[in-house]
Amino acid sequence: VCSSDLNGAIYHHFESRNHLLARAFAREIAAYLTVQRQRVAAAARTGSAEDVVVAAALTPAAYAETTADSALVLLATRASELASGPVPDSVVEELMAHRAAVAALVTELTERLWGRADDTATRLVRYCIDDIPVRLLITSRRPSDPLAAYAVEHAVRGILQAGPPAA
Repeated sequence: VCSSDLNGAIYHHFESRNHLLARAFAREIAAYLTVQRQRVAAAARTGSAEDVVVAAALTPAAYAETTADSALVLLATRASELASGPVPDSVVEELMAHRAAVAALVTELTERLWGRADDTATRLVRYCIDDIPVRLLITSRRPSDPLAAYAVEHAVRGILQAGPPAA
């Protein structure tokens, strides 16, 4: 296949660079969320509510063990940034469905931990499974870095033990 034929096929299929990136991100985040759900389910079978949240928080490190480059892209990219450009509605809807799945997981984990799902408690769990892993694993530049994973686990456990402030 000639490179110009390939370029033409890509330009024919995708409306824009953002469309291509959003579609690739949607596919990768779907695979990531499958791994996260598996890890959460496994931890729920054998561990405490805290262990389940830690499993969710450590998913980026586990995912990076097999797909390091994809893990870095997922950690560094926000779906809202991709959906803001010229992207077909079907891809935006797919990205929104993934976002809704994460929100549902956060609510489930929050209720499991503290028997509540108010804004303060859910934001704290989101910090634990999203913001802390992203910051530490991106900073290490190696999302499978054992020291970064150690720091994520212990930061999350400390926050969970402290619990959310009163609602």
